[in-house]
Amino acid sequence: MAQDITNQTPRTVAVLGTGIIGAAVARNLVRKGFNVRAWNRTAAKAEALAADGVEPYGDIVEAVQGAAILVTVMKDGPAVSEAIVKATAGLARGTIWLQLSTVGVQAIDSLAGFAAENGLIFYDAPVQGTRQPAEQGKLVILASGPESERDTAQSIFDAIGQRTLWVSDVPGASSRLKLALNAYVFALTHGTAETLAIARALGVDPALVIEALTGGPLDSGYFQAKGAAMLKGDFSTSFSVDNGVKDARLVVDALAGTGIRADLAEAGLGRFRRAARAGHGDKDIAASFLA
Repeated sequence: MAQDITNQTPRTVAVLGTGIIGAAVARNLVRKGFNVRAWNRTAAKAEALAADGVEPYGDIVEAVQGAAILVTVMKDGPAVSEAIVKATAGLARGTIWLQLSTVGVQAIDSLAGFAAENGLIFYDAPVQGTRQPAEQGKLVILASGPESERDTAQSIFDAIGQRTLWVSDVPGASSRLKLALNAYVFALTHGTAETLAIARALGVDPALVIEALTGGPLDSGYFQAKGAAMLKGDFSTSFSVDNGVKDARLVVDALAGTGIRADLAEAGLGRFRRAARAGHGDKDIAASFLA
């Protein structure tokens, strides 16, 4: 790390990863007055943000040089690790690193260790929410990290989310919470899909399932949205089946050695894998209905 923290621009943020969530994060930061740089492994995705006031970079070291805040929003732990290692030459000690990706237990602990070794101020901050909440700046941020730079971190979280839950002052706690929450999301998704499929298999119009539950104690906005998408055959991607496979596997892997048997998580992983094998990997997780 050859850079000097005194050369940083306080409101300059480097966003590494501009997929569905990362692109929305970058746009919302610009709208809130931050100077935003973007890098993505597929350069065209970062370049597409130029029209929104984001400055795209083809070189990851140049993207992070002089930025006071680094935000990583990538598919998985290996992708984040590869990117941060490549970016190291441009990072100054004392740079604030907000890690928004869902990477699992092993990876988050490894990334936190890398940050400590390189003098980065690290916040483990996975988000709850998919395409629409991200675009609307209504993500929920699950944040863990030191008290020292929380005000700065919070300014970023306020720009991209509607609520921040501070979980711990130790990075890693948020990623563990995110796995538990994902298990719940996947259980709701598969439960909705299987319930509708059961009704159809038994000769009942599955739309009657939704009608019967509407307004009752088992109703929810999530159930309504996913159930409607399943019945319409609208699998436009907010969160893909392939990412569902990845995140469900992270849940199952994290529980190894704990003595807890996560039957629903394991079955859900199998259902996602079946959907992916059937060619639905790039579709929304509502495509569990097709498994």
